Amino acid sequence: MTPEEQQAYLEMQAWQQQMQRPPSFMNRFTRRVQVRLNALLPERVHQAITAAIKQMVRGVLFGSQHTTRQPLVASTLEAREYVVRNHVRNYRTMATTEGAITGAGGFLLGLADFPLLLSIKIKLLFDVAALYGYDVKDYTERLYMLHVFQLAFSSQHTRNDTYRRLADWESYRHTLPTDVHEFDWRTFQQEYRDYIDLAKMAQLVPVIGAAVGAVANYRLIDQLGTTAMNCYRMRHFAAEKEPRLFE
Repeated sequence: MTPEEQQAYLEMQAWQQQMQRPPSFMNRFTRRVQVRLNALLPERVHQAITAAIKQMVRGVLFGSQHTTRQPLVASTLEAREYVVRNHVRNYRTMATTEGAITGAGGFLLGLADFPLLLSIKIKLLFDVAALYGYDVKDYTERLYMLHVFQLAFSSQHTRNDTYRRLADWESYRHTLPTDVHEFDWRTFQQEYRDYIDLAKMAQLVPVIGAAVGAVANYRLIDQLGTTAMNCYRMRHFAAEKEPRLFE
């Protein structure tokens, strides 16, 4: 392994430990509160939100595959990650600007931030997948990206389960539904909504909305970029049969 690969491997191992931590007391308490709040919403509201997010994500997923670059082949991990970091930085700047503008625009414009930010996140995942050499036209690769998304934006309890699937992806992918409609959209939308609610609701408050929107979007894209890089690192090193750090 090169020094750069060694560093990437060590960073991935530290990240893996974070993904496998048991839920803390605060994690469990927050989850119980969220479950109770969700239980207060009528079933038709859950169905409407789930359907809206499902259609929104599917639209971005199947639209982005036609605008994403071809998979980057025959490249080193170091070269791939140099370009990936640049992409994350560019998307982070884009999301920060978008969050500041919509946050400063009041309640109605603030509501527009949700679909705009979601499309930025999904497009980032498409680019990262291609830069690591994966063909996003493959249905299972698009489901992989949804799992990466869910890992980045979910409670620790759900994060543990999602991480285990991603860590054993080559086996798990054979159990995936053949129809995207069978994906667990209900859990997907609830976890995502619960994760970002507090940060994004403050964005709708006059005066502070612009600053909150900019900071929140910066952190959300940064977190997604870190999660995506480490997920694809897992696949890279798994393909290398977990090489020794120093050879």
